[in-house]
Amino acid sequence: MRSSFLSRLTDLLQRTLERQVPATGLAAFRIGYGWVALQEILFLIWFRPLIFDELPYLDQGPPMIAFFLPIWALAALGLTLGWHTRLSAAVNYLFWVLFTAFTPMWRDFDGGFDQMMISSGLLLIFLPSERALSLDRLRLALKHSAPGHRYQPPRSVPVLACYLPLLITLAPLYFDSAIHKLFSEHWRNGLGPWLPSSHPYYISALELGWLLDMEWLQKGIGYTIIAFQFVFPFLFWHPRFRVPLMTLGVLFHAGITLSFNIYPFGLGMLVHYFLMVPFSWWRAAGAWIRLPEPRLKVYYDGMCPLCLRTVIVVEHFDVRRAIAFLDLQSHAAGEPALAGLEEEVLLQDLYAVDHSGHRHRGVDTYIQILKSMGYTRPLGWLLQMPGLYRLASSLYRHIADTRQRCDNQCLTPQPPSLTPLEDAWRQFVGPTRRQAFRLAKILVVLAVLQLNSTLHYGLLHRLKLDESALGPVAALSNMMLSFSHGLLGITPHALYLADHFKGYETLFALTWLDKAGREHWLPFVNQEGRIVAPNWGRVHSMWANVAITPRLDERRLQKFATKVTAYYGTLLGIDLNDARFRLKAKSIRMPADWEPGLRRWNLNQPWHDAGELVWRGRIARMTLWEPLKVNLHYSE
Repeated sequence: MRSSFLSRLTDLLQRTLERQVPATGLAAFRIGYGWVALQEILFLIWFRPLIFDELPYLDQGPPMIAFFLPIWALAALGLTLGWHTRLSAAVNYLFWVLFTAFTPMWRDFDGGFDQMMISSGLLLIFLPSERALSLDRLRLALKHSAPGHRYQPPRSVPVLACYLPLLITLAPLYFDSAIHKLFSEHWRNGLGPWLPSSHPYYISALELGWLLDMEWLQKGIGYTIIAFQFVFPFLFWHPRFRVPLMTLGVLFHAGITLSFNIYPFGLGMLVHYFLMVPFSWWRAAGAWIRLPEPRLKVYYDGMCPLCLRTVIVVEHFDVRRAIAFLDLQSHAAGEPALAGLEEEVLLQDLYAVDHSGHRHRGVDTYIQILKSMGYTRPLGWLLQMPGLYRLASSLYRHIADTRQRCDNQCLTPQPPSLTPLEDAWRQFVGPTRRQAFRLAKILVVLAVLQLNSTLHYGLLHRLKLDESALGPVAALSNMMLSFSHGLLGITPHALYLADHFKGYETLFALTWLDKAGREHWLPFVNQEGRIVAPNWGRVHSMWANVAITPRLDERRLQKFATKVTAYYGTLLGIDLNDARFRLKAKSIRMPADWEPGLRRWNLNQPWHDAGELVWRGRIARMTLWEPLKVNLHYSE
């Protein structure tokens, strides 16, 4: 039976490997993923003292953090641009694993989407996402082209390459999350999106109270999300359900991005939906972008390697196909605007003829190219500036007069060659059937690891079963969890459930007192109780999910209040040798049943003084005032 299942799975995978589709969707996913990763790394650089220092600016963390973060950012930029794509993906994956495993990003500053980014980042090492919208295509075309021989890198990918991130990352995430939601009271009541949207810590600056007051709409959204997450893993690949599921997914995650202050999670999920766009839509979009006919004809010396490289570079960035490049030796005779010019004269410059029949040469040709491409028009205007134009003309003349034409050796095509690593990898993966068989075994292993995580956290943990009764089975499960969580991104997706919000009825904020005793709010939590920009994403998670929870702990509260005051105190120029911060508190409600106007009620509750944090000689001491102490849980 096992052999029969594996054989059928292999047959299915082989068919998806053999079917070729446009690479645009996979490339758009790569660009979106790289952009989300890059903005997250820039966020880490901005908040580096708060996240990685033991005590911001005072007790600094490992100095190599400041060295590794820019390297990670360059890898994410390379992935976005498609420059040495596979290497950039590998470096990005390595840093994401290392930073989440060995820095406070793992526990104190959980981004909520790290495991998803690890999973998809690992796949991007092996997926041919560089076959469209990448600088690697340009690099390969320049490397392997010669006069008389233009190399065109492949533009299509196996359809399986577009399915794998959905199958391995999104589908298990949704199914696991849906199972966890069944154990949450407010999700069972259809109020899954409504409850966190009523909690001041979690909401963005958009006023969405009018939407939350529509009980029927909120419950409809809540139940639709659960149904969507259950059916997505089984129907996302089917053409009939592709567009409806894509539409629902985009709406849900766009709503998360706009309404909550965990926008990196929403954006990270959204970029996966580039892979859901029907392939015919990408073809139609390409046809719509391209002009019906070129705006400019450019004539070049077909025997000039430098001219050929110019043609390849311009055509790579000419997304609208506004420029038509024509070999002088073959097409000059049919152009009236070039009539009367001898061949020797024509070969000295790059000539262009616009749609009005006007002739341009030299730097003016480049200016017309930039203007005709559309989005590069400002560069064309810049090049026309008097001083810059004269400098560009001198440089152009020097290059044009010293360039070399091609000889017989140059005309010999140089076929693309594989590096030793690429050759070894190609021999290892072998023919399509072997690739499909190995992928089938990998998918079975991943399914077992995902099932282990779902059963362990979704059932064993939720039903409060005794792990000791399971003996070695529980130990093996825990070992598998450590591996799959850290390296493969397989993790429970029990986000914003009842155990997170039940009893979460006290908010805290921080103010500071100047020498005159005037109170000022730190740019962190405002008077409504909202965590303000840019303290979103990981910083929000630190305060709203770790420092403040339904089970308050004084030491944990002091630890993170100290970090926040040290960070913002230094930025605001507050002398931490002698500074006083006040801890403000207010009560809110987090019911599992419907209450109209709950969001406005929670935002408008008054604050009261709950304690103070005093800095003396750069050492902080927090004091909680008596009325609040009875509400705190103290760890032994």
